[in-house]
Amino acid sequence: MIGSLRGKLISRRPDNVIVEVNGVGYHVNVPLNILSTLPEEGSSVFLHTYTHVREDALQLYGFSTEDEKKIFTTLLGITGVGPKMALNILSGISRNDFVEAIEKEDVALLCRIPGLGKKTAHRLILELRDKLPSAEKPKDRVFEDTLSALVNLGYKKSDAQESLEMAYKKGIKGIEGLLKESLKYLTKGAGEENA
Repeated sequence: MIGSLRGKLISRRPDNVIVEVNGVGYHVNVPLNILSTLPEEGSSVFLHTYTHVREDALQLYGFSTEDEKKIFTTLLGITGVGPKMALNILSGISRNDFVEAIEKEDVALLCRIPGLGKKTAHRLILELRDKLPSAEKPKDRVFEDTLSALVNLGYKKSDAQESLEMAYKKGIKGIEGLLKESLKYLTKGAGEENA
């Protein structure tokens, strides 16, 4: 499996590029939105790649970030979504907008992507809700570590993030303090649900 390519950008078209590595030109399918971030033809380029193997074909898909690649491979795990549809999704919406649409269950925004209907949009939301990297960048490493600890304790990511935001707004900065304060909100919320 080819995980990345570093070489000379030989050509670029609306849906693919050719990257030459040690005299071999690799045809790489790319999302439309990364074309503007690529250097001029003849320049050095680096792409995170995914190798898709089928009985009748071997195809490379390239991305500028590891996050984009992760979203692509996660999309491939959804019933009815193949590489072409996954690439179409990444071409039709920015990474952050896509993750946010999934988190907010925004079917209308997802349906604006060409070729994506309501049924597929609902399936994406249902199956991707807790599998994608967060749309917002974490406040800092402590915030990220505390969020991870809460999720590992079995809390839903959205609930954990909400309680963590409230604790963070109180000015608490240490991981231990954030964890204790977040757990207060989470256990209070669970107590209200069970009442």
